Amino acid sequence: MQIVEWVQVEEGGKMIARQWVGETRESDAEAYAKYLDETGVRHCKGVPGNCGVLLMKRVYDDKAQFVFISFWDSLAAIQAFAGPEYEKAVYYPEDHKFLLAMEPRVTHYEVEHRLQLQGLASK
Repeated sequence: MQIVEWVQVEEGGKMIARQWVGETRESDAEAYAKYLDETGVRHCKGVPGNCGVLLMKRVYDDKAQFVFISFWDSLAAIQAFAGPEYEKAVYYPEDHKFLLAMEPRVTHYEVEHRLQLQGLASK
């Protein structure tokens, strides 16, 4: 699975980070990571204006927490991905089988500084 992929944004252009957090049972972590790659990652990467995706996982207390951050070149691009109510989380048909809770909202941030990441290995 590709963990990080970046594209260059116009010099001086602002980028928006969209963060979603969800939890599964530890026993579902591997299957859900694969499912996220096939759904959310693929969906994001297919929308014009997406500048990359970062998917992180942490295991604790028999749970796996996923932090999914997508990077966008504009609010219009986020709306193309998420719809007009862009602060609502985007879910896929099988999410309810994995997730312990369905958080209704995501958080957006203006990216103030970014580092160009290159040549990262796939998992």
